[in-house]
Amino acid sequence: MNLSAATLAELGPESSLPDLLVRIAQTPAPTFDEGARGALIAALWEAAGLEPETDEIGNVIAEVPGGMGPLVLVAAHLDSVFGPGVDVSVKRAPGRYEGPGVGDNAANLAVLTRFLQAPEIARQRPRLIVVATVGEEGIGDLRGARRVVERFGSQLDHFVALDGHLGVVTDRAVGSVRYRAEIEAEGGHAWGDYPSPSAVHGAAAAVDRLARLRVPSEPRSSLNVGQIWGGTSINAIAANAGFSLDLRSVEPDTLALLEEAALAEIEAAVEESGCRLRLDQLGRRPAAQVENSLIVEAAAMALDRSGLTMVRSPGSTDANVAMAVGISSIAFGAYRGAGAHRLDEWVEPESLVLGLVVLARFMEELAVS
Repeated sequence: MNLSAATLAELGPESSLPDLLVRIAQTPAPTFDEGARGALIAALWEAAGLEPETDEIGNVIAEVPGGMGPLVLVAAHLDSVFGPGVDVSVKRAPGRYEGPGVGDNAANLAVLTRFLQAPEIARQRPRLIVVATVGEEGIGDLRGARRVVERFGSQLDHFVALDGHLGVVTDRAVGSVRYRAEIEAEGGHAWGDYPSPSAVHGAAAAVDRLARLRVPSEPRSSLNVGQIWGGTSINAIAANAGFSLDLRSVEPDTLALLEEAALAEIEAAVEESGCRLRLDQLGRRPAAQVENSLIVEAAAMALDRSGLTMVRSPGSTDANVAMAVGISSIAFGAYRGAGAHRLDEWVEPESLVLGLVVLARFMEELAVS
């Protein structure tokens, strides 16, 4: 069913949501440094009539008065993948707002905040706890979600991570494990000390072996060396080098086997190169599947009422933590756009109004589930 003029009128000026998006997106929020954006969200939620608190790690948490039926926690993460030196200005053009992090996850934060400012757009809703979480991206390792699940998990009927694109429902958690490999050697002069072992050669040999490792396509899994570094000069044998490694799978046992094989390849390559190895685990996200048919059906009905078709996809979000402890959970997106984790990420600003209506209808469906 298409949006009616009356439904749109209930939302107030359509410009308010895109403007809110820009305000949030242009407040930097690197992982581990989300304080400025957290303070903005807390102020916006307080102005909407809530009583938000900021916990000891930076999560912004509020209980929404009223509601009926199940208790649902809706989490939208504060942080983006971009560091403090990145210009997060948003470029506005007709039908397209572009900037680092403008979609992931500023757009979903904007939609959630607008919903809290205008709760009347939902005829009914469940009992709600809303959280703007820290540490969802990168080596944040879902630390914000871990804390709120630890605090509220035993009370919850459902957990919704507001994350991703409109129409996409993440109903299965992709697990991951991440490592930093540091390789050391004596180093020396490229001529005078040759062929002394080189840390760069050791790192390159390890990455080459990883690239040739068989990664299962079913169940879907992945292996990525996302960063590599090392050496001091073109004419110096490197004393230090390293790389970061990300391993993922939808199946816990497959992830464990992939991790075992990858670490064995790294260790063998570094030993053969005559270097020394230090491995540091940077994070571990659980792979999980949970009984969530009720909440998936509610999402499908909300999307169908809005003329959209649901696309189900596994993913890695704050919902991983809730799924891992058996809470009915999904991730649910509220905007259209592309280019997540890129400097030229973009959002279709008009889609935010549709995302808001879909979110309201999702809450209506959950209230009577």
